[in-house]
Amino acid sequence: MINRRTFGKAVGTSAAAVSPVGPQGVPSASAAAPRGTAASAVPTVSPGAHASFPRLKQIRAGLLDVGYAELGPAHGPAIICLHGWPYDIHSYVDVAPLLAEKGYRVIVPYLRGHGTTRFLSDRTFRNAQQSAIALDIVALMDALKIERAVLAGFDWGSRTADIVAALWPERCKALVSVSGYLVTNLQANLKPLAPTAEHAWWYQYYFATERGRAAMEDKTLRHDLTRLVWDTVSPTWDFDDATFERTAAAFDNPDYAAVVIHNYRWRLSLADGERRYDGLEKRLATRPVVEVPTITLDPERDPFTAPGGGASYRDRFTGAYEHRTLTGIGHNVPQEAPTAFAQAVIDVDHF
Repeated sequence: MINRRTFGKAVGTSAAAVSPVGPQGVPSASAAAPRGTAASAVPTVSPGAHASFPRLKQIRAGLLDVGYAELGPAHGPAIICLHGWPYDIHSYVDVAPLLAEKGYRVIVPYLRGHGTTRFLSDRTFRNAQQSAIALDIVALMDALKIERAVLAGFDWGSRTADIVAALWPERCKALVSVSGYLVTNLQANLKPLAPTAEHAWWYQYYFATERGRAAMEDKTLRHDLTRLVWDTVSPTWDFDDATFERTAAAFDNPDYAAVVIHNYRWRLSLADGERRYDGLEKRLATRPVVEVPTITLDPERDPFTAPGGGASYRDRFTGAYEHRTLTGIGHNVPQEAPTAFAQAVIDVDHF
């Protein structure tokens, strides 16, 4: 287990006290694993039923002052919900109340470079390689005195949750991972994909250029680019302008452009990581298996969903396991299909 002392040696700082700051997809299941006690059904909620969280909190954790939403009883079993790009905590604005009503302590943090999360030092490299972000979540758990939690995520959040589950399984009770096993293999990423798959990643290659960096640093261009991504990867989601604008406010973080650009360039081996994370990246390069109970979700209308109903990553999950396809749902699964996502979290907690 990574405790505060161990983490402090890795990233150089410790945690401080909390302070406050001011139609659904139908899942089809396969490869069902034996379960323990039966999970209760989640009430159906329409996407967009909630517009905001009651309040945000801040806590120092590792290299960051992390902004996060917290719902549910303080001593309830913990669930940590992790967002992706270009999204923020509002991806879980409908999911979190559903889980809180079931007695869970729900934590929804802004990832580094997003929203109210800030680096503690101006001298810290604005690194977004996968192991650094995963350590942010371990540090957050330490700061909040959470020994174990159910981890649930999509996009960057899936990758981060997968890594914590694989490298520190004692901290992860169970896992919900949209799009399955997303741990980045830098060597494999050097190989070209099929043209249709490459086309979906257009912004990744745009960010490899200085024009792409300049666009992310320009507020108007960043706004329009991220809105285009939303429209493209969630073709059936009928969201309104206000929904997007609530999330887009998180992109005004002063470190947002640097973090996003580094993430995508690092994944293409066009930007270096930091030596302090080399040991973790070597472990991740072996594609370590996930042994904790897991439900993987594939959104049918997401252009990044791999063909084959999860077959391409099935061997990476060796514990109790179930795969579900969400019919008619795009990339932002928790916000497009909050009931199905919340149900998966509760179900996996009962495996």
